[in-house]
Amino acid sequence: MQTKLTLRIEDQLIEQAKSYAARAGKSVSQIVADYFKLLTSEKVKAVSPAAPITQSLRGLLRESELDKKDYEKYLEEKYL
Repeated sequence: MQTKLTLRIEDQLIEQAKSYAARAGKSVSQIVADYFKLLTSEKVKAVSPAAPITQSLRGLLRESELDKKDYEKYLEEKYL
């Protein structure tokens, strides 16, 4: 059963949520429902309290050939 929920949110945040939902091909209601499911899932509670975007980035570079020296070289080129 679905029930209507009213939220009080700043206008700017609502526009950002609508934009994000459009890019994701979902409704704002589905985005909110997905987030609530994520917040209440046991798996997330057991792993860490990190934000969903942080969790989605974990392990992204695991297969990468980059190492600390590559990062140091990048910083040298950028700032020196």
